Amino acid sequence: MPEARYLAAKLLKSIADVARASPRGYRRTMNAPRIRVLATGGTIAGAAGDAIRHDYKPGQLGIEELLDRVRALGPSAQLSGTQIANIGSEDITPAIWAALHRETSAALDDAQCDGVIITHGTDTVEETAFLLDLTLPTAKPVILVGAMRPADAVGYDGLRNFANALQVLRSDEAAGRGVLVVMGDRVIAARDIRKARTRGVDAFEGFPRASIALVTPSALEWFGAPWRVAEPARFAFRPDLPDVPILYVHAGMTPDYVGRLVTPDTRGIVVAGLGEGNMPDPVRQALRLLAAEGRAIVRSSRLDEGLVDREPEDEENGFVAARALGPPKARILLQLLIASGITDPAAIQKAYDER
Repeated sequence: MPEARYLAAKLLKSIADVARASPRGYRRTMNAPRIRVLATGGTIAGAAGDAIRHDYKPGQLGIEELLDRVRALGPSAQLSGTQIANIGSEDITPAIWAALHRETSAALDDAQCDGVIITHGTDTVEETAFLLDLTLPTAKPVILVGAMRPADAVGYDGLRNFANALQVLRSDEAAGRGVLVVMGDRVIAARDIRKARTRGVDAFEGFPRASIALVTPSALEWFGAPWRVAEPARFAFRPDLPDVPILYVHAGMTPDYVGRLVTPDTRGIVVAGLGEGNMPDPVRQALRLLAAEGRAIVRSSRLDEGLVDREPEDEENGFVAARALGPPKARILLQLLIASGITDPAAIQKAYDER
């Protein structure tokens, strides 16, 4: 028995030594981080009333019921929660974004909080994640998590995704990477994430980086070191974002489609173009007139993957190339730029080049 106690003590000392020396963040996995959970609803909190029904209602579980389910898994974490909203993410509004940003900022400023997990619907998670990524500092991790199946469905993925998010947050290397999204055993940066499929738990892709880590409830493997260590917010959060619609280009499009989008309040347009941001020439000419009037025009692509580079005509037309950002995120960046007083096409282009 004394020998067994000696071997056990030696093993514990070895584990502690590895934790202190490890570059992969095991020090925090040995403790119970204090995590603020902000709930907005979505499928992760949804219910159908039947384990095999296709239709369901998002946002049926409140934050305490969701956290009770998480605590039943026995995670080594101290969880406290706030219900920001309980909706399907298709109904997200600037007012909800403002409340979410306010509560996230307060949690990050709290010395007793080690990080934030946000539960969110999957339809607009890429937009919320990118907005927060641009307007929050990076000293502590902020992770968005959702589900593709409601809480009472066969194969509910919400608890696994949440457990994976806890595993990510416990890592010392989770901070300094900007806002992250954890879905389908993958960690994807806010800049890269896109919802690519309507069904299945592996519904998300990343571009240009597919994933920055793989995760399970018991393991985590980072692909590279943090790249935004202790970086301040890139933009101040603005609840009054300007009107910037997205123009979806299609075959046979005529320039009157442009006029239907523009109101006196419209400050810019993001073009979800064909291929590498292409569009019919009459549409291009209509947008060129708007650019000459001082409205920002950003060319992106309606494709899931691909860079939109500047073309020779962009300088003459006054257009901006979105580079790797798809239309939804290109829109958010343009809104923040305009709200910050950045309206010169060259300055706007520089911001997209740096993203």
